[in-house]
Amino acid sequence: MILVADSGSTKTQWTTDTQSIETQGINPVRDSKEHILDIIRTELMPLLCTDVSDIFFYGAGCIEPFISSVRDALSETFPKSRIQVASDLLGAARALYHKDEGIACILGTGSNSCLCCDGMIISNVPPLGYILGDEGSGAVLGKRMISEMLKGSLTHLWDSFQDTYATSIAEVIDHVYRQPQPNRYLASLVPFISQHRNDPAVGEMLKDEFKRFLTRNVAKYGRPDLPVSFVGGIANEFAAQIQSSCEQCGMKMGRILARPAQEMLIYHQKY
Repeated sequence: MILVADSGSTKTQWTTDTQSIETQGINPVRDSKEHILDIIRTELMPLLCTDVSDIFFYGAGCIEPFISSVRDALSETFPKSRIQVASDLLGAARALYHKDEGIACILGTGSNSCLCCDGMIISNVPPLGYILGDEGSGAVLGKRMISEMLKGSLTHLWDSFQDTYATSIAEVIDHVYRQPQPNRYLASLVPFISQHRNDPAVGEMLKDEFKRFLTRNVAKYGRPDLPVSFVGGIANEFAAQIQSSCEQCGMKMGRILARPAQEMLIYHQKY
């Protein structure tokens, strides 16, 4: 039995032919091997109903030298299984295109993109994280919304935001500058953005941010002939706005997969 994991900073989807299990996110840049082991043993193993021969783990932060902590944690838990660990971007490329050529994008808590072909990444514009990059991501959308509510074009939404989250400026500043994982906090505000997507100023913010993602990342590949496809919760939530932004940028919209793990499983069953 093949087990495929699609892991982001917020959640991990574990998928076999017969099961789909969700645990908290695993990111080896952020998480120690011990913490990863704890997630696997306490959240995955009690629900997993079958032995697995092969594990394909695709995750955020799965780059050298951090990748070994995920591989070691899986090896200790599944000593008889063959294990491969790779980036979430490679997983997205294989889920979206299998072995065809195209541009694969992630829009979730963070963002990323690549030019891919034959199930491999050919070129990648570095995402740089939510402070220097991650355009179009949940974290950056949350950051922009807070900034615009406090001193920009969305000040009219601040009272509604305070009522929705029972919060204050001081608490927001504390979350962003003093608490751990501010990117996850900022991304957690996306439901409020979605709720107000028909507000003209929110609509403009969304359009502008997705166009920034396309021009600062996708356009760099110089392949306007290829479709641009997406995985991730943000892509799924704002599909219409992304479609509009692609059209404005002269790009061909491909498809959107909210949960790519099933397509990753199909890829490995075929190849």
